Amino acid sequence: MVELMQNQKTILTTEAVGPQIYKQLRDRIIIGDLLPGVRLSETEIASVYSISRQPVREAFIKLAEEELVSVRPQRGTYITRISVSAVLAARFIREAVEADIVRKVAETVSAAGLNQLLCNLGQQEAAKDRGDARAFMDLDDAFHRLLAQLADEQNAWDFLEALKSQMNRVRHIAVQQYVPEKLVVQHTDILAAIQRRDPDAAEAAMRKHLRQVLMDLPDIAQAQPGFFDTEEIDT
Repeated sequence: MVELMQNQKTILTTEAVGPQIYKQLRDRIIIGDLLPGVRLSETEIASVYSISRQPVREAFIKLAEEELVSVRPQRGTYITRISVSAVLAARFIREAVEADIVRKVAETVSAAGLNQLLCNLGQQEAAKDRGDARAFMDLDDAFHRLLAQLADEQNAWDFLEALKSQMNRVRHIAVQQYVPEKLVVQHTDILAAIQRRDPDAAEAAMRKHLRQVLMDLPDIAQAQPGFFDTEEIDT
């Protein structure tokens, strides 16, 4: 119950409860507030938020679909370890989609769009300098979401969002372990290519950026073995 109470957010009575519970639990799993192996109880969560168990059950179903929790009959619902294969698959799909997105942005971006990207990059620098890892990750996500919006591909980003939950868990561990300087540099390179209206350079910079997880993953898994599916690591 103590873990559930930490960072608890208010449930809005004007909106559907199930999606709010799902989002709160999903976010906390991804950022590492709720650790692999932790058992989640429908009854306890319903009690914490003073709601019925039905919306909690609905949230568990959605979390299980993303493989963030495992529902074990007669035993309970547990937060899963990170699937390395799911991380690699998400990275592969994300690179293919975002390479096309950034090409389109480089070819069509407006002055207003460039200003939005520059503003976001400045905020990333500020978050990095003050050591605010969670704010930096939010801004990182916002940078990529903004690129999709500028390319008029918001639906593509929404599709990716459902696929990259395991990858996001790794990214949150990485940014807490390592100074995010290299990520800011990579974002700067992407933006510089967009400013030059150079789609080839923008695509190359994006691919390099999204392949960073391939280089970081072995060290992250070694440093935080409790987060990862050990059978996948060993194989």
